[in-house]
Amino acid sequence: MASSDLVFSVTRGKPVLVSPAKPTPHEFKLLSDIDDQECLRFQLPILQFYRNDPSMRGRDPVGVIRDAIAKALVFYYPFAGRIREGPGRKLTVECTGEGLAFIEADADVSLKQFGDELHPPFPCLEKLLYDVPGMGEIINCPLLLIQVTRLTCGGFIFALRLNHTMSDGSGIVQFMSAVGELARGARAPSVLPSWGRERLSARDPPRVTHVHRQYDQVTDTKSNVTPLNDMAYRSFSFGPRELSILRKQVPHHLRTCSSFELLSGCFWRCRTIAVRPAPDEEMRYIFFFNVRDKCQPPLPAGYYGNGVVLAAATSPASKLCQNPLGYAVELVKNAKSDVTQESIQSMADLMVIKRRRPYFTLPGTYIVSNVTRVAFMDVDFGWGKAVYGGLARGIVYDNIPDISSFHLRFRNAEGEDRIMVSICLPQPAMERFVAEFESMMKEPIVSSTYKFTKSPL
Repeated sequence: MASSDLVFSVTRGKPVLVSPAKPTPHEFKLLSDIDDQECLRFQLPILQFYRNDPSMRGRDPVGVIRDAIAKALVFYYPFAGRIREGPGRKLTVECTGEGLAFIEADADVSLKQFGDELHPPFPCLEKLLYDVPGMGEIINCPLLLIQVTRLTCGGFIFALRLNHTMSDGSGIVQFMSAVGELARGARAPSVLPSWGRERLSARDPPRVTHVHRQYDQVTDTKSNVTPLNDMAYRSFSFGPRELSILRKQVPHHLRTCSSFELLSGCFWRCRTIAVRPAPDEEMRYIFFFNVRDKCQPPLPAGYYGNGVVLAAATSPASKLCQNPLGYAVELVKNAKSDVTQESIQSMADLMVIKRRRPYFTLPGTYIVSNVTRVAFMDVDFGWGKAVYGGLARGIVYDNIPDISSFHLRFRNAEGEDRIMVSICLPQPAMERFVAEFESMMKEPIVSSTYKFTKSPL
């Protein structure tokens, strides 16, 4: 049975606040000028599924995890505080020690009933991660909401909702791993947290030294808006065979490109063909890029803030569609190379100059977050590693699902780790996308071209 067909009920306890196990400093800590930009002011849901472990018999995952959270918050005490907004929309954490929101729950369903393959989207998300009224804002609310749901088989589901201004995927996994270590008996996390947000803050005075195409102000000339309920959602799975088929389609100098670059080029090109833009329309592939090692010196190992910036590849639509796959792959590869210490600093400066308001460009944009290297599934609270661990949805932004997507890892029914890429488009565009994608995945490879029309979707 697929999780989309699954019917079950959940009994929840009243949300409580879990505060640090020991007194922590009451202080104000500035977020970085990368943390508090407009495009990160949203809540990010995460789901972790765990099997029953006979060696943990008699131990309650709810109690074990709740106690470990209180211990972890002694080290990560800013998570027990609240975000405040100051002049220029600058965000600060007031470390109040109030705590994060925690929900205890029981479901009348076993892990096996969720199906052999666990991956987004999870239609049952609202049961596994209750949206507590009044706790979902960015300002003046708990920074984390956690629900632990016991299953009838002895397994459980750990669900977390993160205020994204506080951390990226790597940062929140660092916190969850600390909870796991403390739950398994450690006295302190093996990686101690490092704040260091000033490393990604603006200069005084700020100065923009780079062109940031991801924040171009472009007028959207489209007159038709597709209702959200008319969208079609598809997920595509990639293992060694599928990646090999795509890799054969790029020039030899690109054969060593990363899986992310390869899949980015494929989906950007297919999506552009599917949405039928004007030939001269500027298309943007915007992606979150981890800069922890790009910074000079690199950010410390314990940094748990947003260590990602937006990078952008751009091209006229006609060139994307009429050139082979290698063209798009090389553009993405070059966009990654363009991220330097100075461009990162320039981006932080831009956020201050624009009062943190520049949202990424929307017209002609496809925005992607790659979390395939974020170790969600390695988080262990004592019951072993997660059967599935990671994002609860396959799109980045609920309000603009047709331009946002994730690359993530999951394990198929045969136990093979694979990459999943999801995409959401209006139904007619989805049909064109699938047709183009399937033509690229055939062997032998046949190069495809596209004749532009100006007809609407």
